[in-house]
Amino acid sequence: MRFRLVSTTCLLALVTLGWAEAPPSLAAHKHGSWDQTWVATWGASPEPTSLLGPRTVNPSFTNQTLRLIVHTSIGGNQLRIRLSNAFGADSLMVGAAHVALRSDGAKIVEGSDRTLTFGGAASTTIPPGALVVSDSVKLYVPELSDLAVTIYLPGTMGQATWHVGAYATNYVSPPGDFTGSADMPVDHEAQSWYYLTEVEVAAPRRTVALVTLGDSITEGARSTPDTNHRWPNLLASRLIASHIKLAVVDQGIGGNRLLHHITGPNALARLDRDVLTQVGVAYVTVLLGINDIGYSVRNQPTQPVTADELIAAHLQIIARAHARGLKIFGCTLTPFEDAPYFTPEGEAKREAVNNFIRTGGSYDGVIDFDAAVRDPSHPNKLLPANDSGDHLHPNDAGYQAMANAVDLMLFKQPR
Repeated sequence: MRFRLVSTTCLLALVTLGWAEAPPSLAAHKHGSWDQTWVATWGASPEPTSLLGPRTVNPSFTNQTLRLIVHTSIGGNQLRIRLSNAFGADSLMVGAAHVALRSDGAKIVEGSDRTLTFGGAASTTIPPGALVVSDSVKLYVPELSDLAVTIYLPGTMGQATWHVGAYATNYVSPPGDFTGSADMPVDHEAQSWYYLTEVEVAAPRRTVALVTLGDSITEGARSTPDTNHRWPNLLASRLIASHIKLAVVDQGIGGNRLLHHITGPNALARLDRDVLTQVGVAYVTVLLGINDIGYSVRNQPTQPVTADELIAAHLQIIARAHARGLKIFGCTLTPFEDAPYFTPEGEAKREAVNNFIRTGGSYDGVIDFDAAVRDPSHPNKLLPANDSGDHLHPNDAGYQAMANAVDLMLFKQPR
């Protein structure tokens, strides 16, 4: 989006004419308003089609329509999306795409449906490894609202680039193009997002985004589905209530690690795509390392990691974020005693990494999630009231405690 300066004389003339704001001919051009900027309001990290264990189920689609439900952080008056074929083996043909405000289930709000185009065309083909950005459409998008992004896939598609752990219900149609349907017929439901990796809105010029880089605890594992009780969602609600115009973009992947691939590329490998190139990013949080610790002892003993290696990975992320002019905040690793991959050796590594985050001085600030959710009488464990039951992931109350632990003044500092 490009901006032009309007002279003081011109502005005074507009005031004299009695216009509270510039007329349409001056307030906007084909790329959007001069006093607005594009910011990501929602995101999901793409994952490969071949994953570990029970998360490997990835269907192909044949002449079907997907209605994907996402929850915004900030709002805006224009919208565009990104579709990704990052892990596709073949070109991906998108026959049609629409966006609308979601009403309930697979239904959309009457009058809100918009046809999306790509370079003016109603369909597009995405090469393997590539993504496509839609043209913008005029649609008032409320903050903290549900959108329905509907994609028609003609022919037979191979396994999809997806985000596995949506913790939100999405809808797959029987054969046919139902992108314009107010109440799409549903063949089956899915708890994953396919191809869709970002929703962007046109927001006031100084609006920026916070990207939360993490694993399943950032992704929202074991939170109540369809309630948006992931800690990034709950933080977005706090920001809106405090009148802080900051988008929150969740880039957590279940099982993700700093140093080795597992369910998705390691964090150092995906940092550019999932964080540094997000539209409007100004702030980053990092909550990563617990899977490196746990898997290196029990599940992947051939991939051992030391606390020093994890700290070196954090330093790399910090350096790369600072090189882009971003503020970056370290999040302490939450307790995991009694989790399946807990060991005393792993606990010692967690404490060493947390000590670096708290006292190392390399991060621009610290968010102490460990202190927020631990049991004061057993600090190596989650407080029972915050424990989802697996002794690793918080429940809804635990995610709320995490969101409440974030000092909102971190985002009022000069950048």
